[in-house]
Amino acid sequence: MKKLSLIVPIYNEETTLLNTVNKIIELEKEDYFKKNLIEIEVILVDDCSNDKSKEIAEKISDNNKIKFFTHKKNKGKGAALKTGFIQATGDYIGIQDADNEYDPKDYIKLLKPLLENKADVCFGSRYLKQNTRRVLYFWHTCMNKFLTLLTNMYTNLDITDMETCYKLFKKEVIKEIAPKLKENRFGFEPEVTIQVAKGNWRVYETAISYTPRTYEEGKKIKAKDGLRAMYCIFHYGANTAPIPMQFILYLFIGGISAIANIISFMILTTIFNNLILNIAIAFFISAFVNYILCILILFRHKARWNSAMEIITYIITLIIMGTIDYYTTLGLIIIGCGNFWSKTISSGVGVLGNFLLRKYFVFPEKLK
Repeated sequence: MKKLSLIVPIYNEETTLLNTVNKIIELEKEDYFKKNLIEIEVILVDDCSNDKSKEIAEKISDNNKIKFFTHKKNKGKGAALKTGFIQATGDYIGIQDADNEYDPKDYIKLLKPLLENKADVCFGSRYLKQNTRRVLYFWHTCMNKFLTLLTNMYTNLDITDMETCYKLFKKEVIKEIAPKLKENRFGFEPEVTIQVAKGNWRVYETAISYTPRTYEEGKKIKAKDGLRAMYCIFHYGANTAPIPMQFILYLFIGGISAIANIISFMILTTIFNNLILNIAIAFFISAFVNYILCILILFRHKARWNSAMEIITYIITLIIMGTIDYYTTLGLIIIGCGNFWSKTISSGVGVLGNFLLRKYFVFPEKLK
């Protein structure tokens, strides 16, 4: 007998929760479930709802087929899912929102490639061909597709819907991934997708039905969650992304650092009449900006070295690139390029040099 565990994160879903759970339980009556001897386990995780969701969940749970867990404080969807993953006992573990936007019957399609041992993970895509769909928010769809594209660029996957709720995992896959998850809110979606890509798991995709609700009906995801998702793609995926994508992202980091360098230098020249001092201070300001951005969105802090060694290697790169920056800037000024263009050219040289030194010297991946 195989078991399908569906994690249902709950936050203020009193109007739809019971109907969602009933639909899940009804799956056992489907011919596909009977034929393949699949039983259902429902894991309800209430994330400190302030309506009657908790009471409803407690009432319908039986500690056998329907299990209930609760958070004393609101932590977010990602945190609720992690709780569910840890508690689930099924051979296959998936996600089911409690808002009636997704039809549990679609899990029949998601299960097929896993049961046939063609896949380790299956995503349900809202953007593969469907007969009909409810039309709602244009910009919401644009953001979903953009985030999916960005995820594909940084993972080398080719999925059509990264933000989908419907993700089904073999037990061994999600049990390995779950302890690594850090995102407590909607950043879970890109983070778990990136972890799947890093694990080189076999990924399939299948079309699913989708009936979106409006914000008036209770939709919770906001624009800020899209920005957080973008950050998560960079933060969790950039360090293992293809080199060209890493360099493109570093151009952004290097560009900000170069702007900080130029602005600092130009400001300092109006305050101090000491060219050497101004070049040095501007460089170290830009180096600090660069280091912080590298940690936040590109490379892993303390990837191989401990803190002390990371600082030492970073100081060495500062000496190397500082020397190059100083003599390049000074030399160009001497030959008449002017302060602005001299600093601009030397900053451009620094972008490439710093990328190579950061990637292979300061923040190298741990040796296996």
